[in-house]
Amino acid sequence: MNASLRTQQHSLIRRLADAIEETWQHYLDLSPYSVPDDLGYIEGNLEGERLTIENHCYQTPQFRKLHLELAQVGKGLDILHCVMFPKPDYALPIFGTDLVGGRGGMISAAIADLSPVSSDRRLPLHYQQALNELPSLDFSQRRTLPPWGDIFSDFCLFIRPATPEEETQFLHHVQTLLQIHCQIAITEAPLTSHLDLMRVLAGQQNYCTKQQQNDKTRRVLEQSFGSEWTERYMTTMLFDYVAV
Repeated sequence: MNASLRTQQHSLIRRLADAIEETWQHYLDLSPYSVPDDLGYIEGNLEGERLTIENHCYQTPQFRKLHLELAQVGKGLDILHCVMFPKPDYALPIFGTDLVGGRGGMISAAIADLSPVSSDRRLPLHYQQALNELPSLDFSQRRTLPPWGDIFSDFCLFIRPATPEEETQFLHHVQTLLQIHCQIAITEAPLTSHLDLMRVLAGQQNYCTKQQQNDKTRRVLEQSFGSEWTERYMTTMLFDYVAV
């Protein structure tokens, strides 16, 4: 797996990217996912600084797309974005995690969640049981979810790590979430009811359309690549979905 960009990024982003790929390789049967030729590796310019984006994508019997995006703007902004999109015939939540590293070597935002796709916005019972058994987390700076953040679960963690110890605690938490998700996913049977399938599709579509409302991401991309390219990238690369 190409690791050229991450070697230049914040150490927490590098460690989390490695941990995500190692967990995928350990638990899941990975195969290549076809990415448009012009969207795998992208270079642009943002306010005089170089913007670089690398996308790594895979698929498995349970997941339509595993997406790990790494991005860097000059020497002052490092980003990790990861989402696991289940196939529509699997009633699984959507794993997602993001890290944003700013100037001065600090992580300004760190979020991780297993987001439900059910109409009642609740995770499946076996996920709730596993997550409720985890030790409590102690972070000094919790962050507020955006207005469209109702897609996230009650277990969503959104923080600004204040110390190296908190960075490591966040890393271990994401690893645990990912392990729980993979272990459950590989034991799940595909749905057979058309109605259940439609419900999952609707939940996944809601998740993606809400994520597409992220103005911060859209603004950065538009400044570098224009609105038309940004719309294509956000709807076909970052948060694509199978229409109901």
